[in-house]
Amino acid sequence: MSDRQLPAKTALRDQLLAARRRRPLLEVGEAARATAEHLLHAPEVRRAATVAAYVSTGAEPGTSSLLAGLTAAGKRVVLPRLLPDGDLDWGTWRGETALAPARMGLLEPVDSLGVDAVATADVVLVPGLAVSADGMRLGRGGGSYDRALARVPAGTWTCVLLHEEEVGIEVPAEPHDRRVRAAATAAGITRFGPAPA
Repeated sequence: MSDRQLPAKTALRDQLLAARRRRPLLEVGEAARATAEHLLHAPEVRRAATVAAYVSTGAEPGTSSLLAGLTAAGKRVVLPRLLPDGDLDWGTWRGETALAPARMGLLEPVDSLGVDAVATADVVLVPGLAVSADGMRLGRGGGSYDRALARVPAGTWTCVLLHEEEVGIEVPAEPHDRRVRAAATAAGITRFGPAPA
């Protein structure tokens, strides 16, 4: 089934994107700093040697503070590079000045580690628009992150970054959709499964 056959998914995306566009930039920045603090103190992130993350755009929950904090903590960070077929290659985070403009208003690393590099991460932080109470993530509809998450080994901590009201929403799902193990917001981290040791 494609998104064209799931009008409920399209309608939910439109509603969530409209709400994000109305969010004041000051609020987005404050929420980004709070979300970063929660993630940087999460046991899964503290233990990680390599973290897969991304560079936020627009009204997405911001990642600048998070990326700076991961670097300061000595983590190796890999970021996605959108390929022409919609899949994700990965490159190394070397600071904002080492990013290049890309399609769809994205900023990406210039090096290429390959599509399987996401499997080397101990923690995978992904964007999304919503997540259900059981961890079903709603993305923007391209399937890029569902493909990437399919390469992540079982047991790897996967977490979607969202605004508080985007957590616990009923999300229409298709067979290719991938669940995440947690959601991070300015209010804290919601885990969908057993607590970390």
